[in-house]
Amino acid sequence: MIEELEQILLQLTQPDNAIIQQKEMRAIIPSLILALKHLIKADETQAIEAMEVLIELMEIEVSIIVPHIADIVRFCLEVGSDTTLSDSLRVKALSCITFLIKLKSNSVLKLKLLNPILQSIFPILTAAPPPGEQDPEDEEDDGGDPNDSDNPKHGAAQMIDTMALHMPPDKLFHQLVPLTQACLSSENPYQKKGGLMCLAVLAEGCADYIRSKMLSSVLQTVCQSLSDSNRVVRSAALFALGQFSEYLQPEVSKYCAELMPLLLGYLTSLNEAKIGHVTKAFYALENFMENLGSDIEPYLPTLMETMLSALRNAEDLKIKELAVSAIGAIANAAKELLVPYFPPVIESLKGFLIATTEEMRPLQNQSLDTLSVLARMIGKEVFSPLAAECIQLGLNLTDTIDDPDLRRCTYGLYSAVSTVSPESLIPHLTAITTVMQLALKSNEGITAHLDEDKTFVLLDDDDDDDNGNNAGGKTDEDFLEDDSEADIHDVAGFSVENAYIDEKEDACEALGEIALSTGVAFQPFLESSFQQVFEMRDFPHEDVRRAALGALGQFCQAQHKVWTENRTETNHQALMKLMDVVLPCFVETVRMDRERPVVMGVLEAMNAMIKSCKEEVFRNPSHLKEISNVIRDVLKKKTACQDSSTDEVDDEEQQAEFDAMLQEFAGEGIPLVTASVPAEKFAPYLNDLMPLIMSKAKSSCTVADRSFSLGTIGEILHALVNVSGGRGVAGRLSNRLLPVLVAGVKDSDAEVRNNSVFGLGCLAQAAGPLVVSDYPMMLSVFSNMLGKESDLRVIDNLCAALCRMIMSNVDAVPLEQVVTALATHLPLKEDQEENQTVFNCLTMLYKHNPVLVVKLIKPIVAASSHVVGHKDVDKETQSTVVSLMKELAHKHGAEFQAAAASLPAEQQAKLGAAVTSS
Repeated sequence: MIEELEQILLQLTQPDNAIIQQKEMRAIIPSLILALKHLIKADETQAIEAMEVLIELMEIEVSIIVPHIADIVRFCLEVGSDTTLSDSLRVKALSCITFLIKLKSNSVLKLKLLNPILQSIFPILTAAPPPGEQDPEDEEDDGGDPNDSDNPKHGAAQMIDTMALHMPPDKLFHQLVPLTQACLSSENPYQKKGGLMCLAVLAEGCADYIRSKMLSSVLQTVCQSLSDSNRVVRSAALFALGQFSEYLQPEVSKYCAELMPLLLGYLTSLNEAKIGHVTKAFYALENFMENLGSDIEPYLPTLMETMLSALRNAEDLKIKELAVSAIGAIANAAKELLVPYFPPVIESLKGFLIATTEEMRPLQNQSLDTLSVLARMIGKEVFSPLAAECIQLGLNLTDTIDDPDLRRCTYGLYSAVSTVSPESLIPHLTAITTVMQLALKSNEGITAHLDEDKTFVLLDDDDDDDNGNNAGGKTDEDFLEDDSEADIHDVAGFSVENAYIDEKEDACEALGEIALSTGVAFQPFLESSFQQVFEMRDFPHEDVRRAALGALGQFCQAQHKVWTENRTETNHQALMKLMDVVLPCFVETVRMDRERPVVMGVLEAMNAMIKSCKEEVFRNPSHLKEISNVIRDVLKKKTACQDSSTDEVDDEEQQAEFDAMLQEFAGEGIPLVTASVPAEKFAPYLNDLMPLIMSKAKSSCTVADRSFSLGTIGEILHALVNVSGGRGVAGRLSNRLLPVLVAGVKDSDAEVRNNSVFGLGCLAQAAGPLVVSDYPMMLSVFSNMLGKESDLRVIDNLCAALCRMIMSNVDAVPLEQVVTALATHLPLKEDQEENQTVFNCLTMLYKHNPVLVVKLIKPIVAASSHVVGHKDVDKETQSTVVSLMKELAHKHGAEFQAAAASLPAEQQAKLGAAVTSS
């Protein structure tokens, strides 16, 4: 039977037979389910293989199974819930439903299958293991992610994870909350564990929902569970906290005072605890620490003492590996604060880095990864003396050890070192690029299962394109001499060992970053590297595709950097040629790739390219149209990856958060394009895009949508300030945008209010005299807000918005009243970037009305003392502040000295040093 089904599947892939075979396949689905039931009783191993047919049908043409979704779900739930069957068969059944949810989540909702599914999988999720046994992740020698093991409990968790990514949170939580609450309030430890695992796997897909509606309560639940008497519950709580720390930032970091002591408590007895439990403690700790930034400082001595002690004294290599990894996470947060600990860390790592035994390899690889983090974070002056030694270390290791994981780690090290000391790489670029290109070219670790009479070479030197298939729509044969061709449609199946996938992914990422860091020195290697990376854009594994496409964007940025430093026609033509290949590739991928992470990666790469290369991206007139249209397609949910989960959805309220994330990536490109081309040239496209952005500002939309909409509008207006024709376009947009922005300042969410205030300030700045008639209304809105606003960031942006209004039309503002109100709210508390706007305004005011500035000299000097030397304020702004202070000190010495004398001693000293500097 399996062979017959496979033949039908093969026939279905042939275009001439597709319609006929689809009808036939729809008709046999009930018979297939019945046959599977009989096969399960006869031979479970065969049944597992046969059930793969359902997934293949979904992959080939999901419409075949749509009329039978309810029957398929019921059958798979029956199999997945049957504890008399093998775990492998039950997992296969659950994975069929998971795949179906990914493809047709809204059909599942419309058929009212969500509740039956949850009622069936919660008993699986909360099941206790057989007497005398433990769940795999609770065993002493296990330290993995609970989603990684192949058993029904993790299949159930994976299903909820997929629901979170592909279903509207409101609908999902309505069904989930009662089940989860019942688990968490139970005295049964496996019930509690199931509830915690459910919360954990919801964190990624439902991040915005959890952050805005229930973060405090779920964190309280997790904190209580961290102190539970049962280790199974504590372990699940650690996993949940790790997930929250990874996906619910930055809000989770605000609970630092409550969570850090609990996490540190887990590290006090490293050698005595079970490895699996310690692994989860480190997982939670790492994810939490990485986002703390300078808030980690009070905990740094305890953390580093614990980690260095583990490196010196722990007997278990796994604990050493975890400690080395944690040092990387600490470095991500602490940055230069870690400098005092740098020498003992390097001393500890040295022995691991030059290890030669197989058992030391995981620790060696982790040490290389942490060394890469240190290179990026510790500061150029501290790390540069080690740069050349690090490069030589990597080359020596790859010369003597044939291991894809180790090579992957050396690529990361080269890439990191290139950001702080590119000159140390330049003598070795031939060796470094050769090994990475070989990794991309290699088919080692790849197994292809071929159709009959087909040949399949995933990566090959020979260009065999006689059949006319030009996979991927290559557009510039002269520039890209195709050395290889990957026709994955001829493959019945394939498998790639994870290590080789990771190596290809990291090779792409490293080549892109090294090209960008080394600039002109990379020129001899650019074409060959581009060729090999370009071939990876169609690779079957999504992580490799994403990395390859990202690197292509970096190659363009690298060539742009070369051209800006040496503006020859040859360099410019090379840049244009690259862009003419890469941008159509980006656009096609966004439209056609079915994996959201790939599409988001491409949008991010395209945004970075536009931000870096600006008008050069649009030198070819077709690029503006194509980029604008593909952004529009994403906002209208017309791309392949959106169709895969949002068919039959015509309302943004029925859209899962993951789709909203995709649209945010697209939306971020609009202000970047706005800043790169003359406003009148972009205006027709902007007119098409603006209604799509504005539609998400409605009060009925989610907080995330409203914030995205108003933030994007603000950034577009901010970009119009500095482009040719920007004032006219902003003026024409003002009638449409002003009501939306004013409504936004009344929003219940602080971030939405903040973005609205920013947008109003930018509208005043961009449109200038064209909106002067609206100034009284805007000032009234701001005055009312200042009287009752409690969020510090919103208050900072109110100050900046007032400054933008003043700088745009100084005579249209009642200065005495407005500047006095402004001064009473200085210094800025949260949004330090807006100090640039505030002090540019105060400098302009001093020239326009020095009497008013001197009258308010005390609060202005006090605010300046906070800005000078502030680590989050850029040097240009600090220079503006110092210049203003010097001017006041020189021309109004008595008033300045009186204002400075009222400051605390430390701030007096800091300001005095700045004013007396040359």
